[in-house]
Amino acid sequence: MSGPDLRRAAAARALDLVEPGMRLGLGTGSTAAAFVTLLGARVRTGLDIIGVPTSEATRAQAESLGIRLATLDEQPELDLTIDGADEVDPALRLIKGGGAALLREKIVACASHRMVVIADMAKRVDRLGAFPLPIEVNPFGLTATHRAVEAAVACAGCAGTVRLRRTSDGAPLVTDGGHHILDAHLGAITDPETLGAALWAVPGVVEHGLFLGIADAAILAFDRDGQADITVLGSLT
Repeated sequence: MSGPDLRRAAAARALDLVEPGMRLGLGTGSTAAAFVTLLGARVRTGLDIIGVPTSEATRAQAESLGIRLATLDEQPELDLTIDGADEVDPALRLIKGGGAALLREKIVACASHRMVVIADMAKRVDRLGAFPLPIEVNPFGLTATHRAVEAAVACAGCAGTVRLRRTSDGAPLVTDGGHHILDAHLGAITDPETLGAALWAVPGVVEHGLFLGIADAAILAFDRDGQADITVLGSLT
């Protein structure tokens, strides 16, 4: 089966967790977009929920589908967040931020009673790090922060390069929060907790894409004889 088919299957399973009256965190990225599309269809048939989007792109999509939205200031406590991930390991540790929305994604996830990840099985890894780790940084003093992040990565026992993410025209990418993204190409992260703490100690780092102890479950879709099947890490209840 194709990637879009698997992403839709994972999103459809997550939709089963949504109950009337819920306050939902709405993630960012292709799999989260599949969930928002299915959620919009349910809303059109009468499902009453409130969504809090994690990016301007998700906000625009949800609004176009008629999903009632609020800000996290208006709804500071959420029932459930559904979001994708770039990598998920057996301990439900994640790398997120490929869509440059990691700061808002983490804020929304941590304001939720539960976070459930939806993805295809290709995102399940034994060890994090093959996907470049996004690190959101303040534009002020970017060169100094870049060097400090490289030093922190090395002190945490990781090896690799740290690169400023740029748009297709070569300009530094700017997040919804007005920040830049450094991508750490590490290959493998042996100790995510140590690396996360090292990055937090760098002035100028706003957020990093290691989501540790945040996800409660992951719904992973895979191809079984030409049909989408689902496996779950963690608990959906």
